[in-house]
Amino acid sequence: MKKTGVFLAALCLAASANAQMHQMEVNTKKLGAAVQPTMYGIFFEDINFAADGGLYGELIKNRSFEFTPDHLMGWDAFGKVEVKNDGPFDKNPYYVHLTSAGHRDMWTGLQNEGYFGIGLEKDAEYKFSVWARVPDGKPQTLWIQFVDQHTMGEHQEFSTADIKVDSKEWKKYSCTIKSSRTIDKANVRILMVDDEHHRSGTGSVDLEHISLFPADVFHGDENGMRKDLAQALADLHPGVFRFPGGCIVEGTTLEQRYQWKNSVGPVENRPTNKNRWENTFTYRYYADYFQSYGLGFYEYFRLSEEIGAEPLPVLSVGLACEFQNGSKRSDAHVPVDQLQPYIDDVLDLIEFANGDPSKNVWAKLRADMGHPAPFNLKFVAIGNEQWDEIYPENLKPFVEQVRAKYPDIKIIGTSGPDSEGKQFDYLWPEMKKIGADLVDEHFYRPEDWFLSQGNRYDNYDRKGPHVFAGEYACHGRGKKWNHFNAALLEAAFMTGMERNADVVDMATYAPLFAHIDGWQWRPDMIWYDNLRSFRSCSYYVQQLFSRNKGSNVLSLTMNGKPVAGNDDQDGLFASAVFEKESNSVIVKVVNTGDKAQSINVNLNGLSGVTSAELTTFNSPDLTGENTLDEPEKIVPKTSKVTIQSSGKNTAWAYNIPAKTFAMLKVSK
Repeated sequence: MKKTGVFLAALCLAASANAQMHQMEVNTKKLGAAVQPTMYGIFFEDINFAADGGLYGELIKNRSFEFTPDHLMGWDAFGKVEVKNDGPFDKNPYYVHLTSAGHRDMWTGLQNEGYFGIGLEKDAEYKFSVWARVPDGKPQTLWIQFVDQHTMGEHQEFSTADIKVDSKEWKKYSCTIKSSRTIDKANVRILMVDDEHHRSGTGSVDLEHISLFPADVFHGDENGMRKDLAQALADLHPGVFRFPGGCIVEGTTLEQRYQWKNSVGPVENRPTNKNRWENTFTYRYYADYFQSYGLGFYEYFRLSEEIGAEPLPVLSVGLACEFQNGSKRSDAHVPVDQLQPYIDDVLDLIEFANGDPSKNVWAKLRADMGHPAPFNLKFVAIGNEQWDEIYPENLKPFVEQVRAKYPDIKIIGTSGPDSEGKQFDYLWPEMKKIGADLVDEHFYRPEDWFLSQGNRYDNYDRKGPHVFAGEYACHGRGKKWNHFNAALLEAAFMTGMERNADVVDMATYAPLFAHIDGWQWRPDMIWYDNLRSFRSCSYYVQQLFSRNKGSNVLSLTMNGKPVAGNDDQDGLFASAVFEKESNSVIVKVVNTGDKAQSINVNLNGLSGVTSAELTTFNSPDLTGENTLDEPEKIVPKTSKVTIQSSGKNTAWAYNIPAKTFAMLKVSK
């Protein structure tokens, strides 16, 4: 035996003098239920400035002057600036009319504050564009400046470019500006000048859809995503991507619900929508929280494809947010006999995603936007966290029409906002009666709930519907942030989902993103400011499960029972899978207890093994978390280990420390 193996065996023997040896049995010869490729995924909702100001690459706020009631929200205007509403885009009619200030030492222009400032990197290039015209036909020069409002130096502007507007007709003008410095809260200033930059010209110019993107976006896409945030999603290896919400789908009113048809087509003609999260939290209130729809359904589908995840769109069931409107029929709830336009939205979306461009107008739009091939949509969710009789009543005609026209599409219903209780118990049978393929369960719960749920799915009906754990996170009591202990308990809970992969098809942590300066809800998986980002402890738990989900469940028991944190199991949770691609056995063990535990895992039927990879995730500070300044303060650590192999069996002896998630990967 090699020294590492001797050390582990000795460690285990020493510990056994003071603690019980926990004997676990894994049957590696008999493959259990298949683990769905969608098992671990991501859920995106535009909360915490996750879209505009976050994942979406646009750096200009209120770029089309459509915020209400103040159409110059996000802008400082000086000189002679007038807002008009007869612009070139019917869904975005507002624009600004700039006129010479009438004196060589007076300026006319605009300055944009971005989303909590504009982040710029030294030597990075940025693409500026604007739709513009000169109404009188007299050419005008726009002087574009990157500005530091708080500079101690001589000049506020530090990188500039000129654009000459020379047509009476609306045209798109663009330039590239290289930033000469790194700054996290810059502004963009646009001045109307003469050719020598001395004064504001002598005529006028109209401006619409003013935009600034990093040149280096994820996959180099037009209208693309912020690179570090999109890469963080790709690094998860997610199996499914649920979008665009959440409560965003419902809206505070039906008019404010997310309407996917407004989010596709030319980006300059996508209407701005009020973000329902603006009005939800008074303690974190942002009066300027709107949705530009720049990150729309085409971009969601494209991003799903780029990160290798199955797209899972969520659409309105004709019910505005019940938390804000109640459950009774009202102007916030569409009667069943008036639902057809909402049902058509679902049917048309399936064509947009999968249809033949030569046969369907929505499929043609997809092709015209740059994706002739279908997106291969397989799932659609209808409704989010609705409850009472009103939800299944509305859902039924959606299911009937989707089934009739697209029988291969899997339909996802909901069990409401609770993880158990009256509404949960009512909705599950209703979903089965209606014929939903999966039921979306949500649970934002404290530590004791997660510790008690190890056996949650052991006795679910295997005949369907299956489970989609669509939103969940451990919320510490008095510690409602991304501390390590919350992530550890999420890992414990996830072993129960993995062990029951015959009934749990997919799961997505929530929420996904949060801007440090603009968060409204926490905990969240990925945090960022205008230049930097960090991945939370919960992120690394999700990544370990997603990258090691395996292809089939393996039976793992202790004293003939699942290891699910039961009273006689000393806070241990465990699961095991076989991964066909690497021909590996993967064992995950979570010790939620306050003491180290000695475990001996018999990998029955596995022989000839001499080495394996052991990944551990723990922290001396249970309330510790990663930060922008210490993004890798708490991360998993992987090392090679030697384990014992005798005949047709292999044993892993390990003293798992207190409050630790350990994962062993053994390749045959």
